[in-house]
Amino acid sequence: MLYKKIAKPILFSMDPEKAHHLTIDGLHAVSKFPGGKELLRGLYAVPEYPELRTELWGIPFANPVGLAAGLDKNAKAVTGFSSIGFGFMEVGTVTPKPQAGNELPRLFRLPEDVALINRMGFNNVGIETMAQHLQETGKRTIPVAVNIGKNKATPNEHAEDDYRACIRGLYNYGDFFVVNISSPNTPDLRSLQHGDDLSRLLDAVQEEMKLQHQQKGGAAKPVLVKIAPDLREEEVSYMVQTIVKSGVSGIIASNTTISRDGLTHRHKGEMGGLSGRPLTERSTRLIHSIYAATEGKLPIIGSGGIFTAQDAYDKICAGASLVEVYTALIYEGPGLIRHLNEGLLTLLRKDGFKHITEAVGSAHRR
Repeated sequence: MLYKKIAKPILFSMDPEKAHHLTIDGLHAVSKFPGGKELLRGLYAVPEYPELRTELWGIPFANPVGLAAGLDKNAKAVTGFSSIGFGFMEVGTVTPKPQAGNELPRLFRLPEDVALINRMGFNNVGIETMAQHLQETGKRTIPVAVNIGKNKATPNEHAEDDYRACIRGLYNYGDFFVVNISSPNTPDLRSLQHGDDLSRLLDAVQEEMKLQHQQKGGAAKPVLVKIAPDLREEEVSYMVQTIVKSGVSGIIASNTTISRDGLTHRHKGEMGGLSGRPLTERSTRLIHSIYAATEGKLPIIGSGGIFTAQDAYDKICAGASLVEVYTALIYEGPGLIRHLNEGLLTLLRKDGFKHITEAVGSAHRR
């Protein structure tokens, strides 16, 4: 209520990217104040429900609702986001070298469509500064995934070098890693989702992950692949086969879409990736297809258009073990996380499930 009545009108009166930076800087600042983390937890913390607690890849998740990549691009506000109820979060996308991204303006709100369009272009501070930010965070209270990509100037035939560099530079700081090959805002990046390019890239990523594990010890860290929603059924099938063969730990479905079907806002013609409500059903269908193609053997994180507990639950029943939000957080505020968890608990109990793992993929068994 506080967000919608006070904060949102102020933020929505500003340029979207300026509002974005204000939010990140504000969360960072509040979490640094004495008692700041406690204040955030007091306002927004989510009660721990045993039914929603889960474990994947040996990593415990207090609840299944995470923050998608793109909001905390530089891992600047990890402590703040960790204090408002998320079960996990992604930082990034990060590239080996810092880059400015695309020209301004590059972020657009579409309120009538409850959506965003962005063409940010992997603007980030690079792996060295992100490592410093994650080191300064200290002991974390939720799992943090590092979303990695390639620099714009790196040709696709050398893309694996950039992904390897990200893993080497940040291996100590991530609980798991996400290979981003599906952003529509880096030229030719999405072509890495197909054929021999995908196979070669994932083999290189897996090799680097194993090498870092051997050198630095500890538990092996999982790596996931984030894919686009704009794929034909046969492309999904072939891609999933390649991903499974590579031995990666899971899939995030999905990134933003380049589709503009059904949009009404004046910004609908802007180039970039569309997120929010128009992506809800599309991403759920993709999760359903992936789960069917893998026979439920490869964990999926569902992302795209989650605004209500029913949206999240539909993705879980389609096959997602965890879910992520981004655009809904902009429109609904931090109270969203508690609402999603409480709603998920109600829906689980309504269907007679005693634990969230029982609901995962249940749409395929009905």
